[in-house]
Amino acid sequence: MPYIYAMGAVLCWASLPAAIGSGLTGLSVPALMAVSFTSAAIFLYARDILATRSFRIFVPKILPSLLGVWGIFLYHFLYYKTMDLAPMAEGTILATTWSFWIVVFSSVITFKRLRPAIFITACIGLLGAGMVIASGKSISFSSGHMVGYGFALLCGLIWSSFSVTLPLMKLDKDPMTAYTIYAAVISLCIFLMSGDTTLPGRTALLSAVYLGCVPLGLSFFFWNRALNTGNVTIIGYLTYLTPPLAVLMVSLIHGEQVSAQVLSGMGVIIGAALLGKFFLKDPANA
Repeated sequence: MPYIYAMGAVLCWASLPAAIGSGLTGLSVPALMAVSFTSAAIFLYARDILATRSFRIFVPKILPSLLGVWGIFLYHFLYYKTMDLAPMAEGTILATTWSFWIVVFSSVITFKRLRPAIFITACIGLLGAGMVIASGKSISFSSGHMVGYGFALLCGLIWSSFSVTLPLMKLDKDPMTAYTIYAAVISLCIFLMSGDTTLPGRTALLSAVYLGCVPLGLSFFFWNRALNTGNVTIIGYLTYLTPPLAVLMVSLIHGEQVSAQVLSGMGVIIGAALLGKFFLKDPANA
């Protein structure tokens, strides 16, 4: 069941390009943060009410709350800034390193050291994700985008550290509603201070609401369930599937052709995940 939750989160993230395309174009980062996180908070709060028949919001203590601001708000703020400051392909490749770091960090926590086989399979998975993202694009890391690249790498460290630390908090209730409320309040404050008075168009607004409800809100619910009930290292391997599944969804919905490089990259990712699972089951070979 935890890996079904993990794949649910992956599918939520992968649905974004197919669902909204370029619908977010022209929306400023503060506006995007405000609309998407407000939508996510409303979505998760409504889910909580339906599930618990209570209007109470679970508010974690200070340390888990700071972790939520770190992982939910700061990661997405820097990710959106990355897309502003760096070319999309290069920025996405660097930001995707969070899957790699989840595998590395969680295996160190489990085995008290980094096993070479786990590290190698994590690198293979990262290579496969890079193959998918780079397909059909000219990849060139320019010195003019170093700030954006730095933000992207920081994104990887933030989301991975959040993901491996969250289960260690051993919270008795789902904190994601509170986390998205924190992020929504901070985002609204930034938006109001930015002086941005431009109203988003209908397409941009609907795209931002979809982003909030599915790739943010619903995925957070799935992600929390997966992390707290499954093997975080295996979950890390599964998240490498996000880029190829995104490409496949675009292909199915918009009729775009899937390149051989994308399929090869997906094969590399699946191979890395299977190898990683084998080494986790048989630590003597790792």
